[in-house]
Amino acid sequence: MGKPIPVELNPAHQIEIDGALVAEALGLEVARFRQLLEDRKITVLCERGLDEDAGQYRASFYHEGRRARLVVDEAGRILGEIEQQPASAR
Repeated sequence: MGKPIPVELNPAHQIEIDGALVAEALGLEVARFRQLLEDRKITVLCERGLDEDAGQYRASFYHEGRRARLVVDEAGRILGEIEQQPASAR
């Protein structure tokens, strides 16, 4: 067995991200984006930064072959540009 990776489950931390920016990056209208999120048709992956990236989170949103990826701080402020590309180009 390899070296264990610590996983901190508590306290839960929620970050709010401006959905309009993500919707635009995915080529969707905001209302459609919100409906797709509610219907679980958009997949979201959130990764927490460690060491020099501590306090930063990378959120990736996937829908119908497209991906929007952004890095945010603990307050949900976007750091840098939103990366847009077809999901198949990962």
